[in-house]
Amino acid sequence: MLCGLYQPDSGHLLRNGKPLHLPSPRAGLQHGIAMVHQHFRLVDRFTVSENVILGSRDLDFRLNRKDINDKVAAVAESYGLPIDPTATVGDLSVGQRQRVEIVKALYQGAEILLLDEPTAVLVPDEVDKLFDNVHAMTKAGKSIVFISHKLGEVVAISDRVTVLRNGRVTGHVEGKGTADTRELARLMVGRDIELNPQRATHPIGHEVLQIRNLSLKLNEVEVLSDISFNVHAGEMVGIAGVAGNGQRELADTIAGLIAPTSGSIMIAGAITAHRGPIHARELGLAYVPEDRLGMGLVPSMSILDNLLLTRDREVLVDRVGVRPEASRLIEQFEIKANGPDHLARKLSGGNAQKVLLARELSGGRTATKLLVVCSPTRGLDVGAIETVRRLLNDARSAGQAILLISEDLDEVMSLADRILVLYRGAVVHETPGETANLSTVGAAMAGVLGGAN
Repeated sequence: MLCGLYQPDSGHLLRNGKPLHLPSPRAGLQHGIAMVHQHFRLVDRFTVSENVILGSRDLDFRLNRKDINDKVAAVAESYGLPIDPTATVGDLSVGQRQRVEIVKALYQGAEILLLDEPTAVLVPDEVDKLFDNVHAMTKAGKSIVFISHKLGEVVAISDRVTVLRNGRVTGHVEGKGTADTRELARLMVGRDIELNPQRATHPIGHEVLQIRNLSLKLNEVEVLSDISFNVHAGEMVGIAGVAGNGQRELADTIAGLIAPTSGSIMIAGAITAHRGPIHARELGLAYVPEDRLGMGLVPSMSILDNLLLTRDREVLVDRVGVRPEASRLIEQFEIKANGPDHLARKLSGGNAQKVLLARELSGGRTATKLLVVCSPTRGLDVGAIETVRRLLNDARSAGQAILLISEDLDEVMSLADRILVLYRGAVVHETPGETANLSTVGAAMAGVLGGAN
């Protein structure tokens, strides 16, 4: 509503004390309000300048590219956001792409910037640079709305903090590094939250997943390059990396959705590469993809039907007979829903993720031996994050092998027994989770460090 994407049913917005009506995002821009979305809205094949001016209506019929490049560079430099205006966006890092989005908003005259989960896909050094940029913009008189579930960052960057729960304001607290993150968490979920759970300790068993010299080419581009590692029963191995460095392709290849170009994959001692996803599941694989509603669940189907998707491949299913089990899973996994018939599309992100985990962790005809889980807490509130991480720890303690693929470095470092860093499709760094160094792992994610710890 603040940028014009939605219209309020009641109430009103004020800009400098005057009523504000925003029928569209363009109207928001005309009033100096712009949003930098969590998922960037850039055209990879365009240059930085072409992306910045996209949608502008005050351009001449014939573009003076040098003049536009100079203007874009000047805006970027004035706010400490240096970027090459002639660079192709598809060749930029995630942090640089975010910089393009911010420069685009400033170039179009934004006085109020809404930053939605701006650090979700950034490495630590890029987060520090973003905070420097935010301070530079506020000193220049810009107003910033910083939307995030990372409480430490909210406290560090904000002058004031407003907390929302279920669409309602539950509190206002002072920021400036003085707010208590535990108090914020309590306001967010209505109860005390364990923000820093202790790493689970348990014996590690036999090898469940073995990957050797795995490589993958898609459209003649090498996406995965000579990857080798293993995961044991009762062990959680974390794959850290900035988005777009092969994490999704690695997960899909292990799950049997993509056939590798070369190399081998073994689950529980059996070869799975080139055998397809059904064969991998019959060996004990469970898979939680990063796109929970687009790939993990069928939004138009009920919780009950989604729980049945990966069960026995029978033509007829005793829907009445399986309802008690569905109700038990809803209770066990603390899914907030009106019973098994509740539609998946009507669930919150956290509850949709719990349905996905309930289906994958409860197994079926074959007990789960290996869980591949991608970005399990992306977009969830601290309460749902606590629940999901507890479920993963419980699965590990029960002897399951877990491959955790996440762009949230804090999550990987707090949960994983071992951490591998994926950069441009190759493993460039490995370290034990207990002794992992944040700066070292972050540098590896940015491609400025190689080798093993």
